[in-house]
Amino acid sequence: MFSARSLFQEIIEHDESYRLFCSVAAGGEAQGGWENGRIAALLPASLREPAPKVTRHGADEDKHGRIFHALLRKRGPTPVEVPAAIDHTMLLERRGIGLAHDRLRRDEPLGELDIVTYLAHSRVTEQRAADQMGMLKKCFGDHPEVGRAIRMISRDEENHLAYCHEELLRPARAGHGRAIRRILRDCALAETGVHRDVSLAVLDRMGRILGWSAARSAVLATAVRTMHGHERLGGRRRMTGLRMPERRDAPGGPATGAPEYA
Repeated sequence: MFSARSLFQEIIEHDESYRLFCSVAAGGEAQGGWENGRIAALLPASLREPAPKVTRHGADEDKHGRIFHALLRKRGPTPVEVPAAIDHTMLLERRGIGLAHDRLRRDEPLGELDIVTYLAHSRVTEQRAADQMGMLKKCFGDHPEVGRAIRMISRDEENHLAYCHEELLRPARAGHGRAIRRILRDCALAETGVHRDVSLAVLDRMGRILGWSAARSAVLATAVRTMHGHERLGGRRRMTGLRMPERRDAPGGPATGAPEYA
């Protein structure tokens, strides 16, 4: 049997697979940083309440991107270009999920529905990020090379997820509950499909880098498809429910730097 721990151990011990892993992670975090920064800048004066959290979210994502680049520099390789087939953010945008980059590039204030769309999209994607980083923290939180970074990023992703819950509950109480549920369902359905496709594309590339047998690649691909089937049948409810988080205002104040990874 292949465990998540043994699979990830194999990836981080090989320079080329580690290079791809860090490059993909850094690229995704940098995109998230830009998106959140633009959203914070476009919030109108009448809807500025979530602005500090959105700004902090973007700063955290930028920090995560720098951390992954720093981890890569410590090992030596330069980043690789992220293939389109594993660009999670852009694949979601092509499915009409979240706020389009063309919209964010225009200097036009966002409306209330735009903000609800952003928060719902973030609630779904941050659930995925928090779950994945939680798994990595459980397996590699004490790893001498990546453990400290994983612990820091995992904590941030949990905070981002918490504030998405908190901020979505405000418009839900104000009468937007039906729209929020619809957007959450649409986002979750699209995200599970994109996650499956990206996971299969990543496995294909990792398999070629690491020289996996056809049998091993097939077993891992079946596991990905099985997980996707589970999520479509009901597991995605984990991504669509809303509850008040135990910790309010989870992101806190201004973002902290990461000098240890500079």
